[in-house]
Amino acid sequence: MQPDKPDRLSLVTIALHWLVAVSMIGMLAIGVYMVETETYSLYSWHKSFGVLIITMVIMRVIWRIKNGWPVPVSQYKSIEQSLAKAMHWILIIGTVLMPVSGTLMSAFGGNGVDLFGLELVPRNPDPENPGKVLAHNGDIAAFCHAMHHWLGYIVIGAVLLHITGALKHHCLDKDATLKRMLGSRAHSG
Repeated sequence: MQPDKPDRLSLVTIALHWLVAVSMIGMLAIGVYMVETETYSLYSWHKSFGVLIITMVIMRVIWRIKNGWPVPVSQYKSIEQSLAKAMHWILIIGTVLMPVSGTLMSAFGGNGVDLFGLELVPRNPDPENPGKVLAHNGDIAAFCHAMHHWLGYIVIGAVLLHITGALKHHCLDKDATLKRMLGSRAHSG
């Protein structure tokens, strides 16, 4: 696998970026929709895709550690570089913690974790009320629920800022930052 170069990102970097980005944006949208409309029928799909996303996110983190962060296509003010670095850290940490906290919330809450019908963590039904579940650890489930909830808003904000930054690079700076993530070669200027 080819590593990133200053003027061109590798296919692995581009593919993992877009797979995780589209998956996370979709899951955030579905998550907000489920909560706002109380559409409980989507939870099993949401959890299944969350399990799949964990795999993609782990691959992306391993690739990022192995490959390093992409170098900027041009020289930017130190404040811009600091903001970009902070935003990338928030996004990478958020994309790890969102699916992990959701999975742990469901597992410790007694709701189980399925992967499209394949039971990974069994439900813990309440013997006195089989339609309900008993938490394995209510405190951990509650903590993970709060983390999943608040991280959702943080990641949504970070994604919006990330998109704004990409558009700023493309429209105002007229540099190749966005084009490079779309597979084009960047020419430093």
